[in-house]
Amino acid sequence: MGMPVKRRLGRSGIEVSALGIGTWAIGGPWDFGTSPAGWGEVDDGESVAALRSAFDRGIGFFDTAANYGAGHAERIVARAFTGKRDEVVIATKFGYRLDEAGKSVTEYDQDGEVVDRLAADCEASLRRLETDVIDLYQFHINEYPVDKAGAVRDALEELVVAGKIRCYGWSTDNPDGARVFALGEHCATVQNNMNVVHDAPEILAVCDEFDLASINRGPLGMGLLTGKYTKDSAFEANDVRSAGWFKDWFHGPIMESLPAIREVLTAGGRTPAQGALAWLWARSGRTIPIPGIRTTAQSEENAGALAFGPLTRAQMIEIEDLLHNRSS
Repeated sequence: MGMPVKRRLGRSGIEVSALGIGTWAIGGPWDFGTSPAGWGEVDDGESVAALRSAFDRGIGFFDTAANYGAGHAERIVARAFTGKRDEVVIATKFGYRLDEAGKSVTEYDQDGEVVDRLAADCEASLRRLETDVIDLYQFHINEYPVDKAGAVRDALEELVVAGKIRCYGWSTDNPDGARVFALGEHCATVQNNMNVVHDAPEILAVCDEFDLASINRGPLGMGLLTGKYTKDSAFEANDVRSAGWFKDWFHGPIMESLPAIREVLTAGGRTPAQGALAWLWARSGRTIPIPGIRTTAQSEENAGALAFGPLTRAQMIEIEDLLHNRSS
């Protein structure tokens, strides 16, 4: 079946592969404040191989963040694409204080410090990524006060003018915040949580109104939709998925309807993960899912979704009915 392998980063005009790759999991262990925020131990060699494997299969959009591994993931992305920088589109994020040596990330203390530190944070990411420009620079504080977001947006516009970034967006699930950022000329994207069981119609409406791309984090429900885990699965203490909120996802109506949904997702030979990505492509022409990877096998499986393309309208309706029956 297949699909166009490119999508647009909103009104920036930058073309990217319809599938991106997220790099949270390859940052290795790190703490946010006092809580584990990584996905456990990593093998950097395997991480580099996984990123290159994705690239070799037509994926050219890679999403990282200063937070991931307190700078480590950015360094791994740089290592993977040495000599190929012009062939990939790199997105990263800012908004927090990093202690690289201590592998910890904390919030800025002072009001306005995010804006005051923005230029320096951008320079630090440029150094770690070994590049002179960031293609897409994203605000990482999901719930930042909407009334203060305009100042962050304006500071980002200055970075565009300075040639440090090409465009920007906000990683937020708040449509009102996305709307404030969208008023900036070089705002191109919203990164939002979205998958088969967590739709985001309000964010998509903002994207339609302002010609933005919707970059989808959590497209596989942090592994929930891949079929690899059950409610009895255990995770290491330094894996963010050991937290109570993640376990709560495994209980209740969503898990009960998942087997039936998975049947639709895997029709035609797709794996559950490929079906979950296909749902996102069918949901809107603006979506760019960014599943995380740690291994070359995951790169291959995710890239394989491109060959199948989006779900059909009939399959989308069938899933909608299953979800609706669940909630009624």
